[in-house]
Amino acid sequence: MKTDTLFRPFTLKGMNLNNRIVMAPMTRSMAPQGIPGQPQVDYYERRAAADVGLILTEGTVINRPASRNLPGVPFFHGDQAMSGWTDVANAVHAKGGKIAPQIWHTGSTRGGDWEPDAPVESPSGLVAPGAPRGNTMTQEDIGDTIAAFAESAKLARDAGFDAVEVHGAHGYLVDQFFWSGTNLRDDAWGGPTIKERSRFAAEVVKAIRAAVGPDFPLILRVSQWKQQDYKARLATTTDQMTDWLLPLVEAGVDMLHCSQRRFWEPEFPEIDGDDGLNFAGWAKKLTGAATISVGSVGLNSDFGGAFAGEGSQTTSLDKLITRMERDEFDLIAVGRALLSDAHWVEKVRDGRMDELTGFQAADLATLK
Repeated sequence: MKTDTLFRPFTLKGMNLNNRIVMAPMTRSMAPQGIPGQPQVDYYERRAAADVGLILTEGTVINRPASRNLPGVPFFHGDQAMSGWTDVANAVHAKGGKIAPQIWHTGSTRGGDWEPDAPVESPSGLVAPGAPRGNTMTQEDIGDTIAAFAESAKLARDAGFDAVEVHGAHGYLVDQFFWSGTNLRDDAWGGPTIKERSRFAAEVVKAIRAAVGPDFPLILRVSQWKQQDYKARLATTTDQMTDWLLPLVEAGVDMLHCSQRRFWEPEFPEIDGDDGLNFAGWAKKLTGAATISVGSVGLNSDFGGAFAGEGSQTTSLDKLITRMERDEFDLIAVGRALLSDAHWVEKVRDGRMDELTGFQAADLATLK
């Protein structure tokens, strides 16, 4: 198996990557009082030293009263947190790597039994369809949240990061606006169509673009599935997907990070068969934006089992190579395999496939 296609350079605006492999953002929740320290510096530095093309940090939260759903989730605001994140960026750059923070608001989701000090917020006071939790956001809440996303993006640029990613997937706040099951609003922030419900995300993007300027790369993570419902779909047709994603690209998104549980699964098999384009492939085709794909790369099971303590064994990269060779999408994000093995990219690059170790669920509790 030749992996050369994974190690072609890639450029997005002023961000020049050595290869096409991205470290996927993975919640670690190990920052005491929300402040990243030396463990986080070392964790990301190890991946940069081992030739990861682009590191996307774990989700880091914006400056809202209840923007996180676990106590160890790091902030991306405030002097102490930003000092820690500047140390992370500097360490990654010293090893020749590139890094972008993922900025996040968890909305009304739960991360366990922990509760934030302030009431959680969401478009319609729901955590899932028919499941009330927390407050319905006011116009002021929405405006302040948009401004907080823009503030964190500007802090990323000023701290020397190479790009910024907005978390708009997996049933968290931005995605709760997208989803008809959790956005029941009848004002300008809701509506019966996905295009109408995309307005909040579009305004976040516009505010970020105004704050960081035209040349700072902006990535948006999106998904069809939700943690509340793995079978949920925002777009069941290509027209709906265009209505959802194209306005976001027009608002200023440079790259769409298209999350699916298994990257090899076709998004619309009824159109182009079992070997058809995946989510990232269709997003690229319909919007013209660059895309990142993700989902169980190099592993024989998806992430769902990890939360039940299940590991995953290694599997062939043939399907990935085939899709990358035809430029179906631009970059590929690797999550659990890189979490367990900081040297995964080096081993793939050097053809040391027999040294890959898969994923061990116990590694979720470490910053190894």
